[in-house]
Amino acid sequence: MTILQNTQNLCDRRVNLRGDRVIGLLALLMTSLFLADWGQAIESLRFVGASVLQIAPFFTAAVGFAAFAKASGIDRLIARAFSGAPFVAVMAGSLAGALSPFCSCGVIPLIAAMLASGVPLAPVMAFCIASPIMDPEMFILTAAGISMEFAVAKTLTAVAMGLLSGIAVLALQKSGYLLQSLKPKADTGCGRTAFDPLAPVDIDMRFWKDPAKRTVFWDQARTNGFFLGKWMALAFFIESLMIAYLPADAIAALVGSENALAIPLAALVGIPAYMNGYAAIPMISGLLTLGMSPGAALSFTTAGAVSSIPAALAVYALVRRPIFVLYLGLGTFGAIGAGYLYQLITTI
Repeated sequence: MTILQNTQNLCDRRVNLRGDRVIGLLALLMTSLFLADWGQAIESLRFVGASVLQIAPFFTAAVGFAAFAKASGIDRLIARAFSGAPFVAVMAGSLAGALSPFCSCGVIPLIAAMLASGVPLAPVMAFCIASPIMDPEMFILTAAGISMEFAVAKTLTAVAMGLLSGIAVLALQKSGYLLQSLKPKADTGCGRTAFDPLAPVDIDMRFWKDPAKRTVFWDQARTNGFFLGKWMALAFFIESLMIAYLPADAIAALVGSENALAIPLAALVGIPAYMNGYAAIPMISGLLTLGMSPGAALSFTTAGAVSSIPAALAVYALVRRPIFVLYLGLGTFGAIGAGYLYQLITTI
């Protein structure tokens, strides 16, 4: 079955700003902020613009690759690569996530492309959980800004959480749950059928020579870019408000002293307070100086990377509610468990 047969007539999804609830919510929030705090409104717009520019190369590459994969038929080949032995696929997703240079928001277009291409949910979840926690550049900066021990612990946590998340999905699917992944409106595979790993794959690397396949490419790039872009713009705007109105000293007061609830509190505080992996490094270093335990620090940075509000908004826009709840649960409780384990190891 060719890619054109899988996208019969293409979904007629035009970029429509009028009546879009996400655009409307963003406009309402911006208008309210301008009325309440003009100076912060200007700073928030600057922050959104800078964040969009920072993520633009990754976002463009991911959306472009997704469109290329759909138009050329490579998406079916990728799906086949992750449709082998389930545990091997989950392990590959975990390792690929820990090594990929994507933040929690930048990885969303790739996740959308993989799910829409028919890649099984288990390796995608493993990739989704592991990817924002660590990447090669973050490892170097974490080792320099905090410690090599902390960087290694965070890397192992990324792989372990990805692996356990994938296994959890496999177990639930074996019991008959989580059989549908994408929300109907987020299904970027217009009219796609269930993926058959044994079906022949029609690959056309020179798709641009075919007018119909060029149409597939531009339709996918436009609709995917707009759908994911509007949610990321909203996420960055909310992130700017958190930076402005969540003081770091208040966070330190909650998780800065050692107590029985320091690690779970750090995870819960990390979800709304965490911004991005690179900006968090000096913040975590400062919190450790203030007395935060190593386990709480790992819990904070791990839960924040996976389940922060900007990342959660992007995931919520993409997947069905049970999977979204599972994503938040895996990120939060996985971070708490990793924090306790790391605390135990550092005190031996």
